[in-house]
Amino acid sequence: MSPKTTASDRGRGTARGHRQWGDMLTPGRVTVGVLALLALVFIFENTRTTKIRLLVPEVTMPLWLALLGTALIGAVCGAYWAYYMKRR
Repeated sequence: MSPKTTASDRGRGTARGHRQWGDMLTPGRVTVGVLALLALVFIFENTRTTKIRLLVPEVTMPLWLALLGTALIGAVCGAYWAYYMKRR
């Protein structure tokens, strides 16, 4: 047994650097995936048009587009925050 081989790796036939689905599907990742899917269902179920005030101008747009834009802005901010916290 080489130093890079563990007892759990033996018998599975996994090559170094390759992950299996069980290793990648953690409870946190599954939860985030389910929440993202529910958010997308919510966004695309709201298809009516609405008026949105952007500081000064008032625009009329589909509600799903406004919700999707807000979700994307939130995701970018969250990813930036996670990246920033990891570097500290």
